[in-house]
Amino acid sequence: MTDMSTDTPVYAHPANLRGYELLDDPLYNKGTAFTDKERDNMGLCGLLPPHVDSIQEQLARAYDAFQDMETDLHKHINLRQLQDTNEVLFYRLLAEHIEEMLPIVYTPTVGLGCQLFSHIYRRPRGLFISYPNRDRIRQILANRPHHDVDVIVVTDGERILGIGDQGVGGMGIPIGKLSLYTLIGGIHPSRTLPIILDVGTNNQERLNDPMYMGWRHKRITGDEYYNFIDRFVEAVGADLPSVCLQWEDFAMLHARPILQKYRDKLLTFNDDIQGTAAVVLGAIIGAFNVTGQSFKDQQIVFLGAGSAGIGVADYLRAALVKHGLSEDEARARFFIINKGGLLHSKRKDLVPEQAVYAQPWEKISGWPKTVNGTIGLADVISQIKATLLIGLSTVAGAFSEPIIRTMAANVDRPIIFPLSNPTNSSEAKAEDLMRWTDGRALVASGSPFAPVECNGRKIPIAQCNNVYIFPAIGLALSACQATRVTDAMMIASAQELGKNSPAINDPNGSLLPALKDVREVAAKIAVAVGMQAIKNGVAPQASEDELHRRVARLQWKPEYPVY
Repeated sequence: MTDMSTDTPVYAHPANLRGYELLDDPLYNKGTAFTDKERDNMGLCGLLPPHVDSIQEQLARAYDAFQDMETDLHKHINLRQLQDTNEVLFYRLLAEHIEEMLPIVYTPTVGLGCQLFSHIYRRPRGLFISYPNRDRIRQILANRPHHDVDVIVVTDGERILGIGDQGVGGMGIPIGKLSLYTLIGGIHPSRTLPIILDVGTNNQERLNDPMYMGWRHKRITGDEYYNFIDRFVEAVGADLPSVCLQWEDFAMLHARPILQKYRDKLLTFNDDIQGTAAVVLGAIIGAFNVTGQSFKDQQIVFLGAGSAGIGVADYLRAALVKHGLSEDEARARFFIINKGGLLHSKRKDLVPEQAVYAQPWEKISGWPKTVNGTIGLADVISQIKATLLIGLSTVAGAFSEPIIRTMAANVDRPIIFPLSNPTNSSEAKAEDLMRWTDGRALVASGSPFAPVECNGRKIPIAQCNNVYIFPAIGLALSACQATRVTDAMMIASAQELGKNSPAINDPNGSLLPALKDVREVAAKIAVAVGMQAIKNGVAPQASEDELHRRVARLQWKPEYPVY
């Protein structure tokens, strides 16, 4: 990952790249910014217009082209093409327009990009490992474009955001995630590797699409599936033993078993389970700075009991215990609802991680029920003084006006997080939540929402985007040379994020830092995570000052090298 004898990242620049081959390599191409001397020395004379551009001139041209795109999808394609042409310019453009472009290069627009992946495909990026090639995984890994890799993001495309199974189109997610590892964490783009495990798709629309580029087969399941995952992990461990392997957008059926199986064997984490949990916990800490409440004061309601929902609940439960509650007392504070209603002890359809949060039937048997006999969200809100409502259900509009008004009647500052992505899957619109609570709600969302005008105030809406966490984790792992990712490290990231909440100094401020500050915040989080890794005994000893220096040196900046 890094030469720790000097604490300096080592990035080789191939001297044999010349002429069109150099212009065709997005990592080393400077386009019209090549100087006259470089053009002479590198076989570029006559291949470029005579004027030598500054990067600022290139940025102006690139931004004009971006603005000329008529739709968000066209803007997404435009940025992806720039990334495939000139990576320095791509990342510099994103950095200078991060608030405008983050929703384009990642959520929510990346969801549409995944749905249309086979239609907008332009140029290869990353590795496609399909099930028919299961005996050739090491050979495929050996074909990676850059030998040294710090971070892999891998998906099987089954649970893409809130839009479900996209098959090979899920590749848009690892590409987008790793762009943010570089933009925010500063991981050099050559040291990132997106991978799709193409195990088929159950999305009939994709299978019927004549342009679909994936393996045209129903998804493999059971032992076949897990044996394939085993082969993949074994190949990664053999070729890249120190790489960080991030699992992304796997269905709940597979996500947690995969994490549990490999988390103590290699450097790995699941962003949907652990990253989402950390960023939500960070936003909640910011909200508590406004309400003056503690973790022990909470009655917590979840709509959604998938891998992300249970992951958030696990980290919240750990925080409750840390703040003085027993395990049983902490569990009693959670009321989690899925499509089968409230999780309770008489339900036989719960997986073990859901059963942890099952309310005793004798406690809730007398509560009102829906027409099909289940206890729904409205029933729960009518029975308890919920202080915190979290949505990870992908059910659009599930936080209805009557439910929110009932909650707001019982608590002064309700904390409400509609976290489902993309925007059209959000449990509520931020503007509605503010109107229904007379501006008292503390809101963080999964998709971006514009600031809300309410009672003469302009209230920013924090986006609980995992970009606050996973790029910092990747940076931390490189800096501290950790061998494992522990839950304590992830919780440390949440605590440091909470410390940087603007709401600490301004009760009307956002619960999370502004996106323009996210790279600076990532560096702080990386140091906190690194120190926790050392405490956990999964990283070699280093002082906090040492980690600060390493983090600063590791954060790649999108600037042209001099050849």
